[in-house]
Amino acid sequence: MTYDRPFIQRWLNEGHRTCPQTQQVLSHTILTPNHLVRDMISQWFKEHGIEIPKPVRDIDEEVITNADRHCLNSLLQKLSLSVSDQKEAAKELRLLTKRMPSFRTLFGVSGDVIPQLLNPLSAGNADIHPDLKEDLITTVLNFSIQDNNKKIIAENPLVIPLLIDSLQSGTIQTRSNAAAAIFTLSALDSNKHIIGESGAFKHLINLLDEGHLLVIKDVASAIFNLCIVPVNRGRAIQEGAVGVILKKVMDSILVDELLAILALLSSHPNAVEDMAEIGALPCLLEIIRESTSERTKENCVAIVHTIYFYDRNTWREIREEEKANSTLSKLAQSGTSRAKRKVNGILDRLSKGPSLTHTA
Repeated sequence: MTYDRPFIQRWLNEGHRTCPQTQQVLSHTILTPNHLVRDMISQWFKEHGIEIPKPVRDIDEEVITNADRHCLNSLLQKLSLSVSDQKEAAKELRLLTKRMPSFRTLFGVSGDVIPQLLNPLSAGNADIHPDLKEDLITTVLNFSIQDNNKKIIAENPLVIPLLIDSLQSGTIQTRSNAAAAIFTLSALDSNKHIIGESGAFKHLINLLDEGHLLVIKDVASAIFNLCIVPVNRGRAIQEGAVGVILKKVMDSILVDELLAILALLSSHPNAVEDMAEIGALPCLLEIIRESTSERTKENCVAIVHTIYFYDRNTWREIREEEKANSTLSKLAQSGTSRAKRKVNGILDRLSKGPSLTHTA
């Protein structure tokens, strides 16, 4: 999708992590200019004799003032004082980094922001006030929205461990924002590797399993983004992602988003083995048969395709479904281009009978 840059930048800065038009989870938040569309617009103005409007300045290009720097430094210093000072400063930082892009930009040009910001959390104080922790983790999330900050934040040894800790404890908003920060940071492939190696999957999947409605979408977004890197798929599977995801799908929870993750994971042999043990195939075929969502059907049939070609002994179950309901044949007529391609692959093999079945 192509958007007017100031609009989509505002959308991202407000913390949204989905496409405004399709509602699909964004794999990253890095903006890429659409030169073709821009040239077409410019050509239209020229053909109609209209002066090309000056571009709207990106709201993230606000000037950083000395007052901003002074304010940031003052608030960071207060984080080393009394608990009441810390709470006041953390609350103000949370609000400023949400509302003012210039404050998020300051993070990248001030070298010691992270140690000062996380000082109250790094002291190992188990009695830290929940509101203070929430405000500080949310400030990390707000800083991470700025693309130039993502690498700096993720590579600091303090940050990822504290985000992982915040997945496990604190207010439900703290846990949600910690997952959202992991998602935002994972826009960079290098960060995907850092986060995957940190042991974050165990806690993300545990949080997904708990199923808090305020948290589950942020967690699913983070897992999906991390699993774009193939090595992380094995880590997610090892931590039980397949079973947890299928359980949620069977309970009709966040079906589109979770099936997208499962479709990614299904490229790994261990995921197919887990799905076979759980008995995922009947559930997937039922979803294809009953769902009205093209995206859901597409991801389901992609997973079924992988299962079938991994273990041809499933041909009988798929054939019986086809005899009873023509599930795949119907999808071959009405599905998306990707769904049709997967369905036709299955039907072609299915038509050749069980003599070709084998377990890969």
